[in-house]
Amino acid sequence: MDLAIKDVQRHKGKFFATIVGVGMLMSIVLIMNGIFQGNVSDSVWMIDNTATDLWVVEYKRGGPFNEQSRIPETAWKSVAATPGVAKASPFITYTVQREAAGREQHFTIIGYDVFGGLGGPGHMIAGRAIAQAHYETVADSKLGLALGDILPLGVHKYTVVGLTKGAVDSGGNPLLYLSLPDAQEVLYQQDNRALDITRAADRARLAGAGYTPAQADKLLPLLAGRTKTVSAILAKLEPGADLKKVANHIEQWLYFNVYTTEQERNLMLEGRVKKMSAVLGLFRALLVIVSLVIIALLIYVLTVEKIKAIATLKLMGASNWVIVRLILEQSVVLTLASFVFAWTLVNLTYDKFPRTLVLLPHETWTTFSVFFIGGVLASLIGIIHALRTPPSLALGG
Repeated sequence: MDLAIKDVQRHKGKFFATIVGVGMLMSIVLIMNGIFQGNVSDSVWMIDNTATDLWVVEYKRGGPFNEQSRIPETAWKSVAATPGVAKASPFITYTVQREAAGREQHFTIIGYDVFGGLGGPGHMIAGRAIAQAHYETVADSKLGLALGDILPLGVHKYTVVGLTKGAVDSGGNPLLYLSLPDAQEVLYQQDNRALDITRAADRARLAGAGYTPAQADKLLPLLAGRTKTVSAILAKLEPGADLKKVANHIEQWLYFNVYTTEQERNLMLEGRVKKMSAVLGLFRALLVIVSLVIIALLIYVLTVEKIKAIATLKLMGASNWVIVRLILEQSVVLTLASFVFAWTLVNLTYDKFPRTLVLLPHETWTTFSVFFIGGVLASLIGIIHALRTPPSLALGG
């Protein structure tokens, strides 16, 4: 007779409820694993999925993702003329909060040369890429937009012609792709009323400085600010070109900072993401410790509840191995069943989370191993208590 199985059959409801409770706790640990890896994955998604060899940004800047970078749009021509560069194109990125799909959303706009330039959308799941210079957009499905939807941005409306999946910025916000002129216009252009107010204020300042109305009208464009700037220039090298040599040439002759894709990844991981990863890692470690403590306490409580039955077994002459097996088997069954419940729950719901969850198999196995070993060690507490129980307790002693 297997006493552990008999005991579970006798208290099915209580044992099942314990499995669900511990399983929920384990699922939180698995989710935290996914959030930790998802945070890293999201932070470098744009870098890994932009087909470029070099990122050319403003001098002494860590852009375009960690720090704001602004360089003249026409700088791409100078980069393209650099020996060893096969193609160069302007690229702009910035984050906005606008209404999309009927609600306020935080997303990142990507502007690129839609006619053969670098930095365009990948992982398309529906529709097509942008084919016109104006008023078309490709959106990530996370925004909730559908093909053919109209999205107002600034003073114009844009038609969704394509959809991507999993295209996110470093904060996990979805991406929206526009042509470069459209992206610049959304970033810099004010609506008509705000523009009129700004122009009226500029005219008043010029009039106060002694300029005539005619002179003020000529000077207004100079006060409007520069809008033909981009965040970076993306460069693809010719086959066999020396990456380091080309980068040094651009830095020395064009007075820009140049990063390879690997350097750009390191900038992100050692910059914006580093502190968040440290915080998530700390929470993950604390969750594992708390979970193991709770499992140990549950196993101990289950043992204490059976302490009189264990004393009776001792009184009947049962060996210590029978008692050890009873507690150890229940601990293993509880740990295994709880983890299976947690793993199933997370796999059924991970794609419903607002933030990307990346569940790596080796991390899942490591987490399972920690819980399994922890559950076995936790059972030792109950075993020690059971072995110290005198048989006389069965008689009320």
